[in-house]
Amino acid sequence: MPWLILALMGAGTFIYGLATHAALLCLLVKPLPVLALLGWLHDAPPTDYRRWISLGLIFSLVGDVLLAWPGDLFIFGLGAFLFAHLAYLKAYFSDCRHFALLPLLLALGVGAVLLSILISHGLGDLLIPVVVYALVISSMLWRALARLGSEVPKRSAWLAAAGAVSFVFSDTLIGINRFVLAFDAAPYLLITTYWLGQWGITASAFHQTTRASKEQLG
Repeated sequence: MPWLILALMGAGTFIYGLATHAALLCLLVKPLPVLALLGWLHDAPPTDYRRWISLGLIFSLVGDVLLAWPGDLFIFGLGAFLFAHLAYLKAYFSDCRHFALLPLLLALGVGAVLLSILISHGLGDLLIPVVVYALVISSMLWRALARLGSEVPKRSAWLAAAGAVSFVFSDTLIGINRFVLAFDAAPYLLITTYWLGQWGITASAFHQTTRASKEQLG
């Protein structure tokens, strides 16, 4: 419950900061929801999956700060979130190696559509970093979807998949708002879907009990 209160307070204050254009306030409170998720995650079973999710949240914290920092640190924030997605990718590989062709095609399709839209509007010097990021986040989405229907506990698989989809949607909004067409609701939509995505990914670690028990017995 304390972690939930911290997350809600941070999220509510950040939304207020967005509405009032209080940049310093946004910078100070933006990390709080993910910090709360990190604290909450310590109650999950101590698996490799949890450790990689924790690392992903830490890189996400760095990305949060970089993207909220005054000045254009977009490329550095992009790099931090790239490492976050690599950590989530490793987490998903830690308990599922199923190839899953259909999720792969779906993830590649989503990445290709998004990239084509962004490239058509010009990315300039950010072309290569954005292409690399799109490949990594598409891979993360693929592995999250690949856990569905596998030997992974069902609830963990669905939570991670929903979290990954929400995270990809948030990043899509960032790309559209920055490179294609800026719109007023974008900051609110992208941060809300981002937090929901992080919550789903974090919550998925709480349903690894069976696997954690097997690891301890082994």
